[in-house]
Amino acid sequence: MSTHQKRLAQTPPMGWNSWDCYGASVREEEVLANAQYMATHLKEYGWEYVVVDIQWYEPGAHSSQYRPFVPLEMDEYSRLIPAVNRFPSAKDGKGFKPLADEVHSLGLKFGIHIMRGIPRQAVHQNTPILGTDGRARDIAMPNSICPWNTDMYGVNPNAKGAQEYYNSLFNLYAQWGVDFVKVDDIAASRLYGMHKEEIKMIRKAIEQCGRDMVLSLSPGPAPLEEAEFLGENANMWRMTDDFWDIWDTLYQMFERCEKWYPYVKPGNWPDCDMLPIGHIGIRSVDGGAGDRFTRFTKDEQMTMLSLWGIFRSPLMVGCELNDNDEFTYSLLTNRDLLDMHRYSYANRPVSRKDDLVVWTAKGPAGETYVAQFNLTEEEQSMTTRLSELSLNEAAPYECFDIWTKEMQEITAAITSIVPKHGVKLYRLREK
Repeated sequence: MSTHQKRLAQTPPMGWNSWDCYGASVREEEVLANAQYMATHLKEYGWEYVVVDIQWYEPGAHSSQYRPFVPLEMDEYSRLIPAVNRFPSAKDGKGFKPLADEVHSLGLKFGIHIMRGIPRQAVHQNTPILGTDGRARDIAMPNSICPWNTDMYGVNPNAKGAQEYYNSLFNLYAQWGVDFVKVDDIAASRLYGMHKEEIKMIRKAIEQCGRDMVLSLSPGPAPLEEAEFLGENANMWRMTDDFWDIWDTLYQMFERCEKWYPYVKPGNWPDCDMLPIGHIGIRSVDGGAGDRFTRFTKDEQMTMLSLWGIFRSPLMVGCELNDNDEFTYSLLTNRDLLDMHRYSYANRPVSRKDDLVVWTAKGPAGETYVAQFNLTEEEQSMTTRLSELSLNEAAPYECFDIWTKEMQEITAAITSIVPKHGVKLYRLREK
């Protein structure tokens, strides 16, 4: 990754993605409605990316269930383009530029999801590739497929025209005004593992396109042994397969965070995946349910936000923002939580015993953060000694509860009653 590219995403990206509520079927008016909500209600808290997820080029997409082997919208150079029936402003070859311009006019940033590879229909038609006399069939690897989607073949990195194809894609995205690209079927695969050579081609394509773009890699779990490679080539990468509002998946995230925390740094953000809060599943049946408000309890939602925050994962919400209730809104606008997420450092797990978990971090003004997580099925009393946080047990500290906003004075230790699946999250300052 170039020095310039490493300067992107100096704090964990925060935004909205269409997948959790609309699956593959989101429409332009829905994207704009959520962008307008973000600009009005969330932008001041750091939320900035508006991301159109998978299959924006599929005219008949209707849910999170993909229609196999259907015609896709594509230009003459083998590049997928927005379906005009779903994104009317893309007519006359404008692509996503009008929508991106509208998002930018709100003071926000625009992102898209793509699948690695080249469209199968381009290969079958053997269409041209911009910038080379090679054609789609020359660069495709028909034996390199996604196990859960039929849109693409992999690209042979050794073929003439392969890099030019990816260059032409990202040059197009730069013309559209794309700021964030989520590339799927690339960080992990049920068939092949991680596709390192295509990641390298995408990295080169971004660096030559003339526009800053944050690069996010999916799905997970990305291999821990490739952490250095991922950090050199991407800004964020998934540690997990798709995450939904199911307690067991949240429980398992603690172990993933314990493994990945040493690799969290500016420009490199291991990704816990999207936050399934609020109204989700509107046209998505993934996660074992349909149209619903999150199945997580309020305590579980605070646990999730606290873990994502103290680990410093990217924060991407997938709900219909215009349907937010007061509690969901409070999760997204807790400035004390978001300050910890954005500015803390030395984030690390302290202990884990009998599913009682403690994490800590430091703040830029000398604060210490501590999160006490109760992953058990019963309310628990938890005590964390200040010495475990490298603090002076003889000194008094102001202990501020980031969720309840209550303040107390402590010395020596913090003792809390933590509900099942719940959390107590504190900011400590020496008096």
